[in-house]
Amino acid sequence: MARARIIGPGRAGGSLSVALARLGWDVARTLGRGDDVMDAAAAVDLLVIATPDNAIASLARAIRPEPDTVVAHLSGAMGLDVLDPHPRRGAMHPLAALPDPVTGADRLRSGITFAVAGEGLVRHVVDQLGGRAVEVPDELRPLYHATAVIASNHLVALSGQVAELAAQLNIPVEVYWQLMTATLEDVATGGPAAAITGPAARGDLETIRRHLDVLPAEHVDAYRALSERAAALAGAKAGVPA
Repeated sequence: MARARIIGPGRAGGSLSVALARLGWDVARTLGRGDDVMDAAAAVDLLVIATPDNAIASLARAIRPEPDTVVAHLSGAMGLDVLDPHPRRGAMHPLAALPDPVTGADRLRSGITFAVAGEGLVRHVVDQLGGRAVEVPDELRPLYHATAVIASNHLVALSGQVAELAAQLNIPVEVYWQLMTATLEDVATGGPAAAITGPAARGDLETIRRHLDVLPAEHVDAYRALSERAAALAGAKAGVPA
């Protein structure tokens, strides 16, 4: 039976721990803050560092290397160099939101994509989870992760903006969720350029000016920046008013 240990009891580490246990792995006790990690790589096939990015390198240096143990991290932005001095290294970033260990474990086994690098064991884990492995080399991982942040975190931020404005209008925010869902379906079907609509795509500067005049100040910069992106995507020549 394959054996794993995870450092980091947060959402990502907890999700992977539950998912591996469901697959039949022998998952050792998760190590957290305050635990001695010197021998964390001993007696396991896979040691996963599931901590914030800025803690990975120092933790890796604190762990005694084992010649047969693969040491991996779940970071989307970091390369394999942060796992020095371990001889067998891997990276396995799940392209999914993991809000809690149970939901996260389900999502890890739902056919999602993982950005992998390094040792073949991480690809084997992805295969076991039923996922898709995409090779992302070290030099491209920051760009890959920035794209993931835009796709997920920035979408949530936009949703928060919509919720704030809907509340000011006293309109149920669910009607805007329906619009967002339909728009994402259009993007998935025909691509962003085919799905783009609205005043920026039409070059309707007068409507954009009206919007900028009535939006709360804290929303103006985001509206203008995204309108510029919409105009560029649609190939509109008029641009966006300053």
